[in-house]
Amino acid sequence: MASKAGSGVVSIAAEDISNTFSSTCIDLISKPLGSRILSFSDEWFAAAENLINPAPPVRKPGVFTHAGAWYDGWETRRHNPDFDWVVIRLGVASGKVQGVEIDTAFFNGNHAPEIAVQGCFSDSDEEVSKESFTGWETILDKQECGPSQQFAWLLPELTKKAYTHVRLLMIPDGGIARFRLYGVALPVFPEGGHEVIDLAATVNGGVAVSCSDQHFGRRENLLLPGRGVDMGDGWETKRSRAPGHVDWVIVKLGAEGEIDKVVIDTAHFRGNFPQQVKVEALNTAGVPAATDAGWVEILAPQKSSPDVEHEYGRSALKSVEGRTYTHVKMTIIPDGGVKRIRVFGRRKI
Repeated sequence: MASKAGSGVVSIAAEDISNTFSSTCIDLISKPLGSRILSFSDEWFAAAENLINPAPPVRKPGVFTHAGAWYDGWETRRHNPDFDWVVIRLGVASGKVQGVEIDTAFFNGNHAPEIAVQGCFSDSDEEVSKESFTGWETILDKQECGPSQQFAWLLPELTKKAYTHVRLLMIPDGGIARFRLYGVALPVFPEGGHEVIDLAATVNGGVAVSCSDQHFGRRENLLLPGRGVDMGDGWETKRSRAPGHVDWVIVKLGAEGEIDKVVIDTAHFRGNFPQQVKVEALNTAGVPAATDAGWVEILAPQKSSPDVEHEYGRSALKSVEGRTYTHVKMTIIPDGGVKRIRVFGRRKI
């Protein structure tokens, strides 16, 4: 369900948030992506850093700190006459914004009554961090919030401007568990197009657009930087007992390119790694389905191993020389978990 929230902004029901944003957008301020809290007005009861934690909020009833009851979110002192704020550096070079999500989970009676979001483009974290900085412009006008709920707003169109930083306003004070900023990354590519880069990386514009299942770990984790910290920041499907079962994920590359190497990392997946992996590729301007006829096998099924990076160069790949692709599909046989997929190649110029 969706409803108008003023100025062309559409309010998105909690159950529709994932379907609205996950196939075309990333969370531009996800902490594993490299986003950082730069400054804030106050965090007396609970730290602003919690806002960009990708994990769902949790509750610890009866647990108290020196400041008061423990909350998994950002909570400020009472009786702010204006608003509290937090400044966040995006986890990508810059990005255009499509939507906002605010989760007030477990904040009831101390939740934020209203919020607003501002943005700017700046090469100076220091200047943007100052309370006196005047370069902010509105991304999302003031919106009403309620206790212990997820709220999301779809902007009338992708913002025309790119932003490097955002400022979340909490009006006038209170608590927010999580903040998500949905949009598309605007990467800074090397000049010339001859340098090999990870075409699938989130920071380079890659998006995991669909998958067969993500029961234990979400598909977007596959494209994050680094090798993660545990199984929770990878992609993992539920167990299947059906003969011939496979799971799959489709990734839109950040740029069309010629593929030189594929890396499939099973870091931290030791008893639940897939038995085999296969990779196909496609060149299309549309949104491909897993069953489309145009998929080209570039990596035949390969035996997988636990907790290791599997590298497949030109000697293992096929149908890549002189061909460019926009999407890849990784199939895991029959199911299991994968930490990262890297698709190294050169952009088409």
